[in-house]
Amino acid sequence: MKTRIGLIFGGRSGEHEISIRSAVSVIKAIDRDRYSIVPIAIDRTGHWLSPADSSKLLPADIADLIDVNDNEGGYGLLADTAFNGLTSLVDGHSNIGLDVVFPLLHGPMGEDGTIQGLLEMANIPYVGCGVLASSCGMDKVTMKTLFKDAGLPICRFIWFLRKDWEANPERLIANIEKKVGYPCFVKPSNLGSSVGISRAGNAEELAAAIRLAAEYDRKIIVEEELKMREIECAVIGNDDPVASRPGEYIIRNKEKAFLDYIEKYSGTGNNEFVVPAPVSEELEMKIREMAIQAFKAIDGSGLARVDYFLRTDNGMLLVNEINTMPGLTDASGFPKMWEGSGRTFTDVIDLLISHAIERHSDRSRNSTGK
Repeated sequence: MKTRIGLIFGGRSGEHEISIRSAVSVIKAIDRDRYSIVPIAIDRTGHWLSPADSSKLLPADIADLIDVNDNEGGYGLLADTAFNGLTSLVDGHSNIGLDVVFPLLHGPMGEDGTIQGLLEMANIPYVGCGVLASSCGMDKVTMKTLFKDAGLPICRFIWFLRKDWEANPERLIANIEKKVGYPCFVKPSNLGSSVGISRAGNAEELAAAIRLAAEYDRKIIVEEELKMREIECAVIGNDDPVASRPGEYIIRNKEKAFLDYIEKYSGTGNNEFVVPAPVSEELEMKIREMAIQAFKAIDGSGLARVDYFLRTDNGMLLVNEINTMPGLTDASGFPKMWEGSGRTFTDVIDLLISHAIERHSDRSRNSTGK
């Protein structure tokens, strides 16, 4: 019997489209002799779609690669261990059992521990980091605090709440100028794929950048700008994780202040992802070791991508952030780094499913009472 994988994609975050593209890549690469795929889409409003309706969000050429029944009624994943999969919300009896769930959701309401908590309540094995690691990895402020506690080098930053900005913007700008300075980058604390990020070179630009970031999150982080290269490293595993060879985005458009959402995913040809990154053997080993440290610092499991700043003025390597459900699209670094490390994307998916089952089995050993 094939292992049935529930592939959850879409979601309410600004990375909805990236999630769909990640799902397409996984469906195309997965070993269909071993696994069957049940597509489970969540629309932009948070409504869960039936497998039949979910398949309509995917390209027509992969319709034969997924497991879709004819029922178009509403389905939901209930936090009840008796159901073990998708349950019909129409008759309350029809059930689509799932052996493992692959929550391919990026950003808030998916990569932040919310869907992970639901799956743990339902007692279903799932790919990726658990509740704690997912929530800590999503919040840049908490993440950097954990990195600092683990002894990992990070850039200078300051954070504040949206209400602090609205209460006294002048004082806040003065504090940022004192502790971070210009130029700087302003980011929502809980978001990914460069959404809501701006570069500020003066007080006017800083105010505009904060207003933009505040549209996406109540917590905002401001980081110093560095003369640097952006390096990435992929991690797979549970208690004994392994790191891939690092990769680097080579940006051809030098007028870009940073690699934004469009540059990452539109395929404009203005950047190239190179694996291995052109660094020394010694630095590559350091990158891989620090990736595992960062993964363990948040208690990661399954997979993650660790992003670095490699300063060009002094050669110092800084950990920027960790992504607990990195993009898996055809333009994403995670599968490319493993391919450059000798693993096909098909093998990587197989590993992730194995680690999900292993983690679930280990979690099941925990006593929940006397």
